[in-house]
Amino acid sequence: MGRSVTYLVVALAVLAAVVIVVAVRTRRSTRPGGRSSDATAESLRGDPLRLSLGDRVRIRDREYALSGTIRLVEGDWSWVQHLLDDDSGTRYRLSVEDGPELELVLWTAEPGASVTPGAPTIDLGRRRYTWAETGQARYTATEEVGLPSAGTMRYHDYQSGGAARLSFEAYGEEGWRVARGDLLDPAELTILPRSGER
Repeated sequence: MGRSVTYLVVALAVLAAVVIVVAVRTRRSTRPGGRSSDATAESLRGDPLRLSLGDRVRIRDREYALSGTIRLVEGDWSWVQHLLDDDSGTRYRLSVEDGPELELVLWTAEPGASVTPGAPTIDLGRRRYTWAETGQARYTATEEVGLPSAGTMRYHDYQSGGAARLSFEAYGEEGWRVARGDLLDPAELTILPRSGER
């Protein structure tokens, strides 16, 4: 009887371990924004952290050309912002944060916005945004972005719902730049091969 109980306990422990391993692997491969997904790696066809001047990306159904990059560091956390242009003349930014999950946000500049940061909530464009974080980072930039090559940047970030974002950024001594953002699923971004590459 004792052997039967011991065998049963060991068998249940092995079964539980197998279930946990399968669940963790499934979660890693299917979570939105996770770097482990084969589908994500294939859809990106490259590393969005390492885009360079002249690269092109497709986000949803629109194509953009990369015109400059700002690299930011705050403590042990770093991220990049790629400046994107399309045929409309509107300036966009693609921010890329590489942590436990890859986070991509497409930002659209709001140069006419009269709101300022600091309040717990901000109303803009029929949306209410709630404060998320504030900080200051060091940056380095390519010449094409219209900033000194290095300096500091202050920011205030707000969120609304699951995917809407609002950011305030001030580089050096300049005033606040306001932008609204949309959190992207990595599958919505494709890095296009340069001319002549396959």
